[in-house]
Amino acid sequence: MEHHIISRETAYSARAFKIERVQMFLPDGRQTVYDLVAHPGAVTIVPVDADGNVYFVKQYRLGAEQTLLELPAGTRAPNEEPEACASREVREETGMAAGKLTLVGDFYMAPGYSSEHMYVYLATELTHSPLAQDDDEFIDVETIPFAKAMQMAHENQINDGKSLASLLLAEPFVKYDRK
Repeated sequence: MEHHIISRETAYSARAFKIERVQMFLPDGRQTVYDLVAHPGAVTIVPVDADGNVYFVKQYRLGAEQTLLELPAGTRAPNEEPEACASREVREETGMAAGKLTLVGDFYMAPGYSSEHMYVYLATELTHSPLAQDDDEFIDVETIPFAKAMQMAHENQINDGKSLASLLLAEPFVKYDRK
């Protein structure tokens, strides 16, 4: 016997996700109920300019209760393709449009309690083309050479998990001095 979903019930709906109560059969035949954060999915973008600089954003994050250095990212709108979301989000958060978006990987954010699936894009051939930020976003943009960003990741100076994973996925696609 395998895991088998019996039913789902929405317990709470928020702006970007729902909390579902999921009743399941377990492999040993018992039944249990799990709480699941049902999320439409998201993207993280690794924007790298012609000089090898990565565009990061600094913004306050309630879960960390501090301002974090992160790669630009965002939640997909209903039925929005990941690449379209990446194209929009990089413009909203950095003011730069990507002439080229390359999918470099994907992963689940926290599959023990959430369905959020993250797609990671390398954005290159950047040109200035801002879109308005979301009303609740207060973002500062910072550019960091790719080699320094990788060093910061290895020295625990970047504390955002999606940014760390995304840098590692993008690294084979970026030409930089690894010294």
